[in-house]
Amino acid sequence: MNKKIKELSIHDKDTGSSEIQIGLLTEKIENLSKHVKQFKKDKHSSVGLLKAVNKRKKLLDYLKKNKIDSYKNVLSKLNLRK
Repeated sequence: MNKKIKELSIHDKDTGSSEIQIGLLTEKIENLSKHVKQFKKDKHSSVGLLKAVNKRKKLLDYLKKNKIDSYKNVLSKLNLRK
C-alpha cells in the first residue's frame, strides 16, 4: 500500500473499509485512464474503467451519507474534488 492509503486506514491491518477501497479504486482508475489514453481501441479496459469509477462513486455516496468527516478527509487526501 502506498503512503496515501496508509494515511486513510483506520488501523494497521485495515484493508476493507470504505476509505481504503476508495483509495485503491483511485489508483486503479489512474492506471486504467493512462492505459486507455494510450490504447484507444482497448474497449475491455475502458469498460473496466467505467466500472471502477461507478463503484468509487457509490462508495463516496455512502461515506457522504453516513460518515461526513471521513468523506471530507478522503476527498482532501486523494485530491478528488476541488
